[in-house]
Amino acid sequence: MTSRRVSRHARTRMIVATATVCALSAALLTPQAVASGTRPYAETYRPQFHYTPQKNWMNDPNGLVYYKGEYHLFYQYNPNGNSWGDMSWGHAVSTDLMHWKELPLALSHDGKEMVFSGSAVIDRNNTTGFGTKKNPPMVAIYTSYDKSTGTQAQSLAYSNDRGRTFTKYDGNPVIDIGSKEFRDPKVQWYAPTKSWLMTVSLSTEHKVQFYSSKDLKNWDLLSEFGPAGATGGIWECPDLFPLAVDGNKKNIKWVLVVNINPGGIAGGSGAQYFVGDFDGTKFTADEKGSYTPPIGTVMQDFENPDFGTWTATGTAFGQGPTAGALTGQGPVSGFEGKGLANSFHAGDGGTGILSSPPFTVDSPYLNFKIAGGRHPHQAGTVQERGPVPEGTTLADFEGGTYGNWTVTGDAFGTAPATGSHAGQQEVTGFLGSGLANSFLNGDATTGSLTSPEFTIDKNYVNFLIGGGNHPASQAESAAVELLVDSKVVRSATGRDGEALNWDSWDVRELIGKKAQIKIVDENTSGWGHINVDHIVLSDTRAQPISRETAVNLVVDGKVVGSATGTNSETLDWASIDMRPYAGKKAQIQIVDMNTGGWGQVMADQFTAAETPARSAVQRADWADYGKDYYAAVSWEDAPGDKRHMIGWMNNWEYSGSLPTSPWRSAQSIPRQMALRTVDGRIKLTSEPVSSLTSLREGLPVASAGTTVTSTSQPLGRGAAKGKALDIEAAFSLKDAERFGIKVRTGAGGEETVIGYDTTTQELYVDRMRSGAVDFSDTFAGVQRAPLHAVNGKVKLRIVVDWSSVEVFGGSGEAVITDQIFPDPSSQGVEVFAENGSAKLDRARVWATRSSVGEAW
Repeated sequence: MTSRRVSRHARTRMIVATATVCALSAALLTPQAVASGTRPYAETYRPQFHYTPQKNWMNDPNGLVYYKGEYHLFYQYNPNGNSWGDMSWGHAVSTDLMHWKELPLALSHDGKEMVFSGSAVIDRNNTTGFGTKKNPPMVAIYTSYDKSTGTQAQSLAYSNDRGRTFTKYDGNPVIDIGSKEFRDPKVQWYAPTKSWLMTVSLSTEHKVQFYSSKDLKNWDLLSEFGPAGATGGIWECPDLFPLAVDGNKKNIKWVLVVNINPGGIAGGSGAQYFVGDFDGTKFTADEKGSYTPPIGTVMQDFENPDFGTWTATGTAFGQGPTAGALTGQGPVSGFEGKGLANSFHAGDGGTGILSSPPFTVDSPYLNFKIAGGRHPHQAGTVQERGPVPEGTTLADFEGGTYGNWTVTGDAFGTAPATGSHAGQQEVTGFLGSGLANSFLNGDATTGSLTSPEFTIDKNYVNFLIGGGNHPASQAESAAVELLVDSKVVRSATGRDGEALNWDSWDVRELIGKKAQIKIVDENTSGWGHINVDHIVLSDTRAQPISRETAVNLVVDGKVVGSATGTNSETLDWASIDMRPYAGKKAQIQIVDMNTGGWGQVMADQFTAAETPARSAVQRADWADYGKDYYAAVSWEDAPGDKRHMIGWMNNWEYSGSLPTSPWRSAQSIPRQMALRTVDGRIKLTSEPVSSLTSLREGLPVASAGTTVTSTSQPLGRGAAKGKALDIEAAFSLKDAERFGIKVRTGAGGEETVIGYDTTTQELYVDRMRSGAVDFSDTFAGVQRAPLHAVNGKVKLRIVVDWSSVEVFGGSGEAVITDQIFPDPSSQGVEVFAENGSAKLDRARVWATRSSVGEAW
């Protein structure tokens, strides 16, 4: 699966060139304590019972197999740093899926290849000849990424010592179709044909291929599946397995898991699945029927030759609707009738706004079809750049020198850049003729620029910034930093784009302090550079320019609802909830303010309706509805024919920006998978493996029979608290609109809200105020999963670790996994209800001890 990162970065470079921790009673751990060198696995955000390597970058779980009493967890690993690169297979083993022992590197990258994702099997019949029937080999089947060509092919490595050491097969690769997007083989023994079965992804084609082999070396193509379901991103890490429906072994269905990025249900990465049948050759998904959107009042269908009462500004939308694609545009599909609004009239470089006349909101939902670039509306942006804020200019990088700024390293050169460097995409948005640009000789260079000392005597520091998103919290950052007493007190990064935009720091609390500005580039990976210009001390905050391609609902001059495309020319349904604005005047705006890649938006069929329309992504089936569950795959040969699954607890939207060190990324809790009939449909459900309960410590804090009315109150009279918890709760519906549990409450109003919305019948996790959220524009937010109450009751299982929550609703049919980064002092647990009453029938809260002691 990792080739997406390689192909993205490669394209970028070509174009831009030991005591057990008790969660309830442990002393609070401060960042200063971490910095002073406490024991490993005690860092501020270090998970205590989710697997993390001691140090360095980790992503996809690989090679999941059970053998001789051990669960093997291989995983994508960078042995040389805390960001993606040098992909190899790390290795850990466990006897219970909770306590893991990290082993030495299993499969290493070398001068010719990187070792991408794959699987492992026990070749019990020694079909490969790599071992003996008495001592069958463990065989890893992995995607070999050819460093010289970018080709991805499937290769083998084998071990005769229980996975401790591996030998790569001399005959590699065993499947090579000449593709650069062909990866992540999942292999299993298929008993009916006494052969090996491989499930592997054609990522950009949104297809899964099935191959058969008698010896793991020679493979025959059986069939293909796809495109189907969600196709807004690349398909990766497929997995195919059988399960009994509702425990009935006479009713077996097959599950095909296909991970997708971007385009997941919560944005970015996600794990979708299909239920169907496999006949030994072909997988056939169960029919779900065609989709009919809600009927309503059509407000605009773009079927006339002009826009009618709608008004267009700028050049992007032309003089009227289009009949499909414009010159230079890919095929456009999914629109209704003959016409649509299309902002590609001047290519990606055109901008403009198409606005409806004002109307009175008298329907609950605005439904419409949308496509184009994934550039969401950002609050606080303006559509045209205003004047530069007045104040003291600390640097404008004009005049051909850095003046009295101090330069180190070779990233910034000896003088400001005049625009783009060789091999770099076009740099835009800077003022005048110069800027600081650390792409000199590519992303591999590093260095810094430091201003002379100055006194903070105004409210804001404004600056233009672009380039990579590598925050100051990372070991390998690319950021602008404000230093006071030699400490970083403010920082900012680019957003993986070459266009500079305004950013600001509120420094009112620092007025009178001596300070310095430091522009740092310590990153050598993709987007490992930074662009900066026009640093100004001012009493006025600069407003960033909108880069959106979006459909917005505007009420009282403010954007109150918004939707964006998915980097696709295929229009799909979207919906904006207008219920809070009933009776108010509103306006629809189709906005294209982006001049970069996918700087376009298409829209059609605006309809006021009683119920929301559902997109293809919403209609797809998801193993998890959170932001942080990806590359989910399952163990082979687990005892009792159980199907245990684990996912990478992260999201490619912000994975490289997490505020953790010396490690980055964790794996989810291993889960027990099942197929259950829920609301008349067969669904894949998941629950934490039973061994998680072995970490519960002492007696739980219990609460029962509590009615909560339009308030939030401590659970168990404040006795329930901690950084690592296992919570079981059941509620009865009354008249509250929303109710549930808040965890990690405390410092400065921090809270992670786990609730049930009775108006939409959804489980949700709100991490808007969960702690550190500002390292990425896409991190803070609310994730939702459909969940119907059963007999007026809602059941929850909530697993809290130092930097994550995993929520299992009902019988495991609604699951949300989210990372959180709260202050260590935020340890409260509360029960709440909004706009009415709900009854907490019962709740039990256990402290959860660490599993990362000496045995980890």
